[in-house]
Parts: sequence; C-alpha cells; structure tokens
Amino acid sequence: MRPAAENGASRQSALATLARRALGLVYEALLLTAIVFAGSLPFVVLAHDTNREIARPLFRFYLVALAGLYFAWQWRHGGQTLAMKTWRMRIVTREGAPLTWRHALKRFCYALPGVLLFGAGFLWALVDREELFLHDRLAKTKIIQQEGEREFEGP
Repeated sequence: MRPAAENGASRQSALATLARRALGLVYEALLLTAIVFAGSLPFVVLAHDTNREIARPLFRFYLVALAGLYFAWQWRHGGQTLAMKTWRMRIVTREGAPLTWRHALKRFCYALPGVLLFGAGFLWALVDREELFLHDRLAKTKIIQQEGEREFEGP
C-alpha cells in the first residue's frame, strides 16, 4: 500500500460512485441555498438605495463570487464541503494530491457553465468512461470515497 497523501487519502483510493455523488449534490444544493440566503443580507442592506439596473448584475456577480469562495475555500482546506464530509467523499487531483487554489478555482469556473446549462456538466458523468463530471475531467480532479468507509449500497 502506498503512503497516505497529505489530505489523508491514499493515492489509489476508489472513485466515489455516481449514486453517492448524486446524493451529495442534493445535500450540497440545500447548503448552498442557505449560504446564498444568509450571504444576500449584507448586499441587500448596503445596496437597497442603489439603482436596480446597476444593483441587479452586481448582486448576481456577488452571489456567484460568494458561491465560488465557499466551494474553493472548502476544497482547498481539507478537500471537502460539509455535504462531502457527510457522504464521506473528498476531492483530490487526478494524481491523488490535495487541491491547490488553482485547481479549486478552475473546477468552480468549469462547473458554473455546466450548472447553468441545466446540469449538463453533471450529466456528462453518464457518458464519461470513468464517470467523472465534466468539470472534474477538465480541471483534472476527481471525487474519491474516503478510505476505511464502506461503499454506499443504495436502498
């Protein structure tokens, strides 16, 4: 067995199943909704007197930046969001190393269009030979199951 990587995952850890990642996405959506609602308050308070034609695109940019910061920070510091911790998954580079800021930001930037196109980046996993999401393939990352945990067997 190879030595454990810096983030605690073996370089040869198994990829998380598509079912596990899909269930993690549902939980992630709930958490992101809460973050967006809570994060909206400062912007709304500070920009309530601003012209709507200016405030609306700024607000959208602010929310995307907020989501990007949340995900990139979590992926960079431990390789997991709360949803990923719950489902015992971790994101690493294709070589099994922890993500750098560059990897995390690239992954978010690649994931954003896939989300905006009705989840096409996630649906890509249905045709990908390794069942990777499109943004994982492009950013050279993968989601692995944490070592020592049993694989999700479904209902």
